Amino acid sequence: MNNPTRYFIADIHLTDDEPEITAGLLSFLDTLPDNCELYILGDLFDYWVGDDVNSILHKQIASALQSLSNRHIKKYFVCGNRDFLLGKQYAKSCDMTLLTDINCLVKSENSIIFLHGDLLCTDDPHYQRFRKIMHCSWLQKLFLCMPLFIRLKIAIKLRQKSSQHNRVKSETIMDVNQQTVVKMMIKYHADIMIHGHTHKPATHVFLINEKPVKRIVLGAWHDGVSYIKQESNSDNIQLYNHCFK
Repeated sequence: MNNPTRYFIADIHLTDDEPEITAGLLSFLDTLPDNCELYILGDLFDYWVGDDVNSILHKQIASALQSLSNRHIKKYFVCGNRDFLLGKQYAKSCDMTLLTDINCLVKSENSIIFLHGDLLCTDDPHYQRFRKIMHCSWLQKLFLCMPLFIRLKIAIKLRQKSSQHNRVKSETIMDVNQQTVVKMMIKYHADIMIHGHTHKPATHVFLINEKPVKRIVLGAWHDGVSYIKQESNSDNIQLYNHCFK
């Protein structure tokens, strides 16, 4: 059975304030070949306060993603730290499959593990505690029951606090912990790890039990397009970064 060509993107951070990013994403989607697979590894939107928000931007992106189905392109979504509340209703409007936090793909020779990436930043215990609280199902249900204007106020306040904390944190604390990376790759028998979140696009090669493995990091889309491509039925997997046209 032939495996499709796969594309991975993350950290697009769509917002009404940056229309060039929206245009860049729509252009990228148009260039995808028929019958491929698209994996969105979180932070598609800069924030998400509920599937009931029917903004022009949300509708535009849902329409663009849904239309890919006409070309037999399958879409998969892993929630990020900005849009972890994106749910089944919006995913259905995109004809997109929601995945769990950590996922695996088997290649012809190697296996791939992919995730958003914030789970790897274990040198930041404050964030990990915050993440655990925000992922409590009862708290999410309570939040989504609130009026929209209250949810928006809370989201804006949380973003402001996050920005303040990040300004005083070191780059090391906000990056991944290598021991956490190794433990996760061993647990899932992975030869390649793909993630975003850190906004530091790069391919890292290192050894686990004397075997070479890779960690490929996607970039954010504030400066241009960043994606990973795995060729159909091939172990060839590459990171690409391009400026917006």
